[in-house]
Amino acid sequence: MSYTIPSSYDHFVNGQWMPSSGTARLECASPLTQEILTTVPDATAADLDAAVAAAAAAQPGWADVPARKRQALLEAAADRLVAEVERLAWLETANTGKPIRESRANVMTAADRLRYYAGACRVFEGVVVPVTRDITSYGLRKPLGVIGIIGAWNFPLNMFVGKIAPAIAAGNCVVYKPADATPVTTLEIAALLAECLPPGVVNVITGRGDTAGAGLVAHPGVRKISVTGSSETGRRVMAGASSTIKRLTLELGGKNAQIVYPDADLDRAAQGILLGAFMNQGQVCTAGSRILAHRDIAAGLKERILSLVPRLRVGDPFDPATRMGTVSTRTHFDRVASYIELGKREGGRLLCGGEPVRVDAWPRGLFMAPTLFEGLAASARVAQEEIFGPVATFSEWDDEAAMLDEVNGVEQGLAAGVWTSSLSRAHAAAEAVQTGRVWVNCYNLFPSGAAFGGSKASGFGREDAFETLLDFTEVKNVIVDAAPDYRSFYE
Repeated sequence: MSYTIPSSYDHFVNGQWMPSSGTARLECASPLTQEILTTVPDATAADLDAAVAAAAAAQPGWADVPARKRQALLEAAADRLVAEVERLAWLETANTGKPIRESRANVMTAADRLRYYAGACRVFEGVVVPVTRDITSYGLRKPLGVIGIIGAWNFPLNMFVGKIAPAIAAGNCVVYKPADATPVTTLEIAALLAECLPPGVVNVITGRGDTAGAGLVAHPGVRKISVTGSSETGRRVMAGASSTIKRLTLELGGKNAQIVYPDADLDRAAQGILLGAFMNQGQVCTAGSRILAHRDIAAGLKERILSLVPRLRVGDPFDPATRMGTVSTRTHFDRVASYIELGKREGGRLLCGGEPVRVDAWPRGLFMAPTLFEGLAASARVAQEEIFGPVATFSEWDDEAAMLDEVNGVEQGLAAGVWTSSLSRAHAAAEAVQTGRVWVNCYNLFPSGAAFGGSKASGFGREDAFETLLDFTEVKNVIVDAAPDYRSFYE
């Protein structure tokens, strides 16, 4: 079954569609046809002010909603997503080019995030400190107010729901700006949520990052910014937020390694490595694009990986058998292609891929074959810089200390994978790598409740976990003296 996408959208503010006060619009192109899929407003300063005002007006009332009722509303929102899974998955695939099977899974993950935070909002706990018999100190968790959130283009559906869920569960209201290229499911879900939540709790404005995004970051009515993007984007956000001293959560890029020890289950490792490197066409901040295999098993692992590559079927993303769809935009497709050419110039040898793929159903689609290089130096740009596409490198090691230095020798520190049958080795490697997350004998699993975030230039703050909920609150301390006596002060 197919669905339709409107030729244009407005902002979604205060529970309804809100036309922009300006006339400028952004065109969103299909990654399958490269034709215009829809247009969205390029937000003006007045549009942004209206969205922040709507959130600010709604926030006190939303914060006063009892936690048990807030839980019920969030669970009802999750039910709405599940009821619309086929339509939302189709829209996500049409806008991003990712395989429909992944889009369906993304909808279910988004619903699970809502359910997790629906329950979590009822288990806030304060700390009581008995200073003396008569004096007690206790803390209250209070929502921050209006939260500004800026999403990325690679997981628009998952990211929108996953980011707003803890913010609104904690009693805040949100102004969300999706990525220019992939706003469709964000806007559609905002309209669905309005059936369950009071007006103004979730507001969506569209626009360019350097205008609408920068305006949201600098807006004096916004108390916190959460953003997913590149490390350079994170630097700009930090600078923009400094004038109003906003709290920040930055989930930034990664150049992530997958380490394979000589005692690893090679069949399982090969399967997981390909998932880690090429899920969502490698357009994942955690993509395990650096494969470092111990010399004793490197040849056997390489053979297994290459034997599985043909099963990574590149094809029509609406076909459930497809495992890899399109790169999301023409600009990014050209960027990925330029890195492949750079890898050749840097001395890399192609083990597979390296060229576009023609898919008969979508002859103008932005399909790229899964690409694997070997022979690149650790200092090569392709081995150091985040490509954000279906490009990975394969190298061998025999000195663990030198290998760990190579793993940690990149700017970012988001994630890593460790493949071994030794529990002690797994723990030691997880301790040694400088990343915010380590997967052992698996990759790219994102369960609700597991803290996710980076170190170094991959940002700070954690998402998807209970502590994320706390990050959208501040502690108000109250000290009570049951029997105050100030006579001695005046004597």
